[in-house]
Amino acid sequence: MSRTLLTHIAQRLDAETGTVFHSWEKRYRIALVYPNHYHQGMSNLGFLSVYHLLNQREDCLCERAFLPDDEDLAEHQRSGYPLVSFESQRPLGEFDLIAFSISFENDYLHLPTIFSLAGLPLFAHQRTADQPLILLGGVCAFLNPEPLADIVDLVAVGEAEPILPGLLPALINGAATKDEHLMQLAQLPGIYVPAAYQVSYQVDGQVAQISPQACAPEQIRRQYLADLDTSASRSFIQTSETEFGDMALTEISRGCSRGCRFCAAGYIYLPPRERALENLLEQVDEGLCQRQKIGLVGAAVADHSQVAPLQKGILARGGQVSVASLRLDALTAEEVAALRKSGHRTVSIAPEAGSQRMRDLINKGIDEAQILKAVQLLADGEILNLKLYFLIGLPGEEQSDLEEMVALAEQVRLIWREAGRARGRMGRVTLSVNPFIPKPFTPLQWAGMESEKSLKKKLRFLRSAISRLPNTELISESVRAAILQALLSRGDRRLAALLPDLAEGGNLKQLCKKQGLNADFYLTRERGEAEIFPWEIIDQGVQRNYLWGEYQRALQGQFTPRCMPGCQRCGVCG
Repeated sequence: MSRTLLTHIAQRLDAETGTVFHSWEKRYRIALVYPNHYHQGMSNLGFLSVYHLLNQREDCLCERAFLPDDEDLAEHQRSGYPLVSFESQRPLGEFDLIAFSISFENDYLHLPTIFSLAGLPLFAHQRTADQPLILLGGVCAFLNPEPLADIVDLVAVGEAEPILPGLLPALINGAATKDEHLMQLAQLPGIYVPAAYQVSYQVDGQVAQISPQACAPEQIRRQYLADLDTSASRSFIQTSETEFGDMALTEISRGCSRGCRFCAAGYIYLPPRERALENLLEQVDEGLCQRQKIGLVGAAVADHSQVAPLQKGILARGGQVSVASLRLDALTAEEVAALRKSGHRTVSIAPEAGSQRMRDLINKGIDEAQILKAVQLLADGEILNLKLYFLIGLPGEEQSDLEEMVALAEQVRLIWREAGRARGRMGRVTLSVNPFIPKPFTPLQWAGMESEKSLKKKLRFLRSAISRLPNTELISESVRAAILQALLSRGDRRLAALLPDLAEGGNLKQLCKKQGLNADFYLTRERGEAEIFPWEIIDQGVQRNYLWGEYQRALQGQFTPRCMPGCQRCGVCG
């Protein structure tokens, strides 16, 4: 191994606390791989929690691996040295299982590089029985795993806590042959083995049928942890080399009751669950031993029934509070004061759409007056900078909706300007504007994505308009990246063949055409009510007719109240 790689590994291990080492022999060896750089993987609470759960067991050993950064990647490619695990620097090919934790579809594009560095064939049918099994986990595994169906051997459909106790003994005590072993695994709750299913297609490219083989179930039911208090989820390892390196992360809830129609996390993590205050304060006490700031993690942090006492408890312990985003209609002066006391200079809120018509379509459940009231609370609370999240390209969006977004930004800017003048220091308003992507298992999964040409035109208009507002800026991800994300989140298993060339930056439409596919088939067309979706090999628990009904209500601008305890309308709790 080169001196550069050894130095980087030593520095990172020295920077961490809580790293656990087990003996290599006589254990089932798992390489937990995050298909992006170290600082991103170590900011992922799910990744850290799975690592902790696996290393609590006596019968297995888990080590981590990451996509090398640019410098290390170039060193690997020059030297031919294989990708190795973080803890013992063993080649990934020496492990029994390689488990990928993937939260973002665009990280699929890193898989060809990782497999190449590991010396393993990318496609499952090319790997031999003495090579590691490949498992897909993370959010993408139970949103739509089909673009990776020809690459991975098995998929963990749901949350790790209820899946691992049944999966690990079955992995350790598997059948004699790989095929028999996979067929055994296919019968476990929450385990999807793509090779156990055949997919046929209609002439127009739509899925005709998904046929299970042998004893595989017709669908794989998503597994979730009913009682969050039974399993901790926090920053078990602390390192300064991450995006959130200055804080200890603590998960306070999963799922969201709001029912925003564009939000995949709001549906695939149902039902909403929260940790008890006593449990959270125990996690906070552990975190404060390492960091002064506690980062509260959840799809709807402000909706937690005990969020105010929790924040007070953190402050009373001498800690500071950090949250990723605030719920507009739940914001209080006390919460703003806690953020200011914790040193927050920038706070984010998510109106999502500039016009009331578009906010009603996505079931946001807020109006302009509530948005401006929240902005005023933040301004009065002496928060310096404000970030607002918006979507463009929602179904039926018109030029007038964009103009209303600009008008809203101007009202926000005026409030922020007056606050800046009062404190003698001007802050900055940032609009983060990104294309809408119709995600699986949401009511808007039937909608098409707006064309690349139209999205770019809308962004040009918004950039020009916002550039004329003092102390205000607009940022956006690239439209190409959004289109790739849409393709990989909505695609079927035929897309796996595109990944090596897509990873090299090839032209999407040309690559699709080369494989006999049409990019617009996946991206821009509106789906019919009865169309079979590739991702419906998974049973999320939400009834399909409920999602369709919500899509119709969206098109009519009708509001659906949030789910409450005892609600059984979507089917998850029934």
